[in-house]
Amino acid sequence: MIKIYGLKNCDTCRKALKWLDSEDIAHTFIDVRKDGINEDDVKRWLDSVGVDILLNRRGTTWRGLSDGEKANAESSDAEAISLMAAQPALIKRPVFEKDAEIFVGFKDTEKTKLQG
Repeated sequence: MIKIYGLKNCDTCRKALKWLDSEDIAHTFIDVRKDGINEDDVKRWLDSVGVDILLNRRGTTWRGLSDGEKANAESSDAEAISLMAAQPALIKRPVFEKDAEIFVGFKDTEKTKLQG
């Protein structure tokens, strides 16, 4: 069973869910804002894909952070993990967990991984 972590109002997450349904791929969706996310999950993802892939620096949540918070998140994985767990919109999405694999985003590469 594939787990998808994201936000219910995220267009990319909705596209991914719709595609998974159309492909009859079993999945569970976890809304990181509504259902919450813990630091252990964020750490596991960060350890797997790295901060550059996981941390969403394009959104309004990132732009709303102070320069100090941004600098801390850039220089310390522990700070980045804490910040992403506290403010889930800072996590790029969707995050997929399939078996022991973690991947982020929803492009052709991720579609291939989900089908395989």
